[in-house]
Amino acid sequence: MAVAFEIAGMKFTALNGGPLFTFNESISIQIFCEGQAEVDYLWERLSEGGEPGHCGWLKDKFGLSWQVIPQSLIDYLGDPDPQKAMRVTNAF
Repeated sequence: MAVAFEIAGMKFTALNGGPLFTFNESISIQIFCEGQAEVDYLWERLSEGGEPGHCGWLKDKFGLSWQVIPQSLIDYLGDPDPQKAMRVTNAF
């Protein structure tokens, strides 16, 4: 009923919750990408047979939610200039 796995050096444990507990958006995996090429590559692969969403969200073919995020977005949103961070938020 449980499985342990590793992705990019991070260890995870997943539990089979049975038919009463299915995947939903309350659980997602974030992937921080170094550039647009990596974003595009992961987006294409993870959304195959799944469901693309908005603002970096998608569901894979198993119904698991992912957030594919360029690291630069996080850097811009955390800018010490609140006006700049707000412009990035509005553009996103």
